[in-house]
Amino acid sequence: MTTLNDKSQFIWNTSELLRDHFKRSKYQDVILPFTVLRRIDSVLEPTKEKVLETYHKLQDKVQSLDPALCKASGFSFYNISPYTFRTLLDDPKNLSPNLKAYISGFSPNMRDVLDKYDFNNTIDRLDEAGLLCLVMEKFNTIDLHPDTVSNIEMGYIFENLIRKFNEALNENPGEHFTPKEVVRLMSSLLIEPDKDGLSKDYVIRTIYDPCCGTGGMLTTFQNLLREINATASIQLFGQEVNPETFAVCKSDLYMKSAEGKEAENIYLGSTLSNDQLKNMTFDYMVTNPPYGKNWRADERFVKEEHKRGYAGRFGAGYPRINDGQLLFLQHMISKMKPISEGGSRIAIIMNGSPLFTGDAGSGESEIRRWIIENDWLEAIIALPEQLFYNTGIATYIWIVTNRKEKRRQGKIQLINAVDFWVPMRKSLGDKRREISQKHIEQILSIYSSFSEGEYCKIFNNNNFGYRKITIERPLRLNFQATPERIEQLKEQTAFINLAKSRKKDPQVKFHEESEGKKLQKQIFKALSTMSHKKYTDRTKFAKLVKKTLTTANLSVRAPVRRGILDALSQKDDDAPPILDSNGNFEPDSDLRDTEKVPLTENVYKYFAREVKPHLPDAWINEDILDEKDRQVGKVGYEINFNRYFYQYEAPRPLLEIETDIRKLEEEILGLLQEANM
Repeated sequence: MTTLNDKSQFIWNTSELLRDHFKRSKYQDVILPFTVLRRIDSVLEPTKEKVLETYHKLQDKVQSLDPALCKASGFSFYNISPYTFRTLLDDPKNLSPNLKAYISGFSPNMRDVLDKYDFNNTIDRLDEAGLLCLVMEKFNTIDLHPDTVSNIEMGYIFENLIRKFNEALNENPGEHFTPKEVVRLMSSLLIEPDKDGLSKDYVIRTIYDPCCGTGGMLTTFQNLLREINATASIQLFGQEVNPETFAVCKSDLYMKSAEGKEAENIYLGSTLSNDQLKNMTFDYMVTNPPYGKNWRADERFVKEEHKRGYAGRFGAGYPRINDGQLLFLQHMISKMKPISEGGSRIAIIMNGSPLFTGDAGSGESEIRRWIIENDWLEAIIALPEQLFYNTGIATYIWIVTNRKEKRRQGKIQLINAVDFWVPMRKSLGDKRREISQKHIEQILSIYSSFSEGEYCKIFNNNNFGYRKITIERPLRLNFQATPERIEQLKEQTAFINLAKSRKKDPQVKFHEESEGKKLQKQIFKALSTMSHKKYTDRTKFAKLVKKTLTTANLSVRAPVRRGILDALSQKDDDAPPILDSNGNFEPDSDLRDTEKVPLTENVYKYFAREVKPHLPDAWINEDILDEKDRQVGKVGYEINFNRYFYQYEAPRPLLEIETDIRKLEEEILGLLQEANM
């Protein structure tokens, strides 16, 4: 086992032992905790004797043994049981109780991590199936010591295993583990404007990931900062909702240093509904939230916090329930440092949905509006497809900051890096491509130069905004009391309700409904006496209908009279416009339309130029106003990324297409002849 793939595949093959005794959905309940346990044991085994010696020496002499035992182990955790992973196998008959005793021997901080796996239950199930010894022997043959497998490499193995579990079950389609080169690109984009400051003495920086998974983003970012300044103090913070990946992240961070401080800054729970780092701000933030995953479990908490306005995390609004990506971005923005304290920079990777989903006034649009109008969106980078292990969809890096350089203020940079990739020698799930270091440097160069070119476009903030106006056209009708139109009265709600009663008393209900049916017949009879003359004046025809009903001694309420007019009317393009009681044109809802007017244009000038020449009788509905600026129309923001980089390709000449078709037909004919020989 020389490569990471070999080690990952070796661990994955443990599932073959479980096939007849565990459901596929339960394989990870065995494989992940044993992988973690084997790695921890590999770390602690060299100092095992020293820890036991220290324990027996100080057991009854000091109140707290933790400091001395941690010092003896060389880490912020230890194990005081007499066993190691290897020695447990010396007594196979008592393996189950001994393994439980071994796990109980861990220090409280590490035991808390292992408890997330419900280890005792897993041990019992394996023992009952006669598999415990086989699984232990399998894992005992693999070396997972950090000297052999680094923290970054171990993170890759864990993520690869979790990816395989999800693929096997077709679960968690919205969770995408971020390749290290993508994390390096994201981190480099955040660091690029800060390189000079980061190289100085006594640098302290904080990094936060609200969806930290196994911690790959945090550690990759940390290592990149250390490449710039080896003496810098880099503090990691994160939160993860999945207990298993949380345990992987926390246990691995415990092994990064003797103090294990970084692990103590990783928290379990839903970031959206249970922010465990309240009131904290950070220098840098990176994340890859789940795509297209609903946030219904957090809905009540999100909407309650939204009511707090901008004093909470979700003041700008909330997206539709089936995609919470923009909620995570809002959450991160709430954790930006004030500019007086140096400000913050954010890199978040999302799919295409947050760019354009949602009409003007929708939650998505309002969130985009809030971000752009506050001048926080610095750049968006379109990435190649097929970069991720379990999805081939298009993805984008958003760079968000409250401390833009002067040259970037009021502007947004779009970088099209979809062709910046090299094929992988061997695919990993859906991942068939990767971004080379050369490509990373090329993207950074385009970003830093901040000048337009083939792969870069720069826009003013308001270029992405529009004002959605409602275009009305007059209602044009004719009226006629023909038998066919009178028959349509049966479909009018107000007319139908005449023969319905809400009374609970059966006798009263029967009486009211009978009287209603009687009135319906009388109305039909009265309308049938009218001439079949066609009218285009609604007021005149309405008076005629009223007179007809009065003559028949029928008292009819206004809703029913309106229903009669609706039934007896028909659209007529040649009729004059219908006027309301104020003498204004009444709009035809069927002809109602909307126009998106760029914020860079005057609404009325746009209307006069683009609409009025084609629809002379149209007008702008000035009653529909934006809730924030109270101007005509609703403001919306969207970033149609592909449109800005679209390049027209002329269709092939017909003669060339015909030639190719004839050639293909000849090839098919040849194949058919061969098949018949």
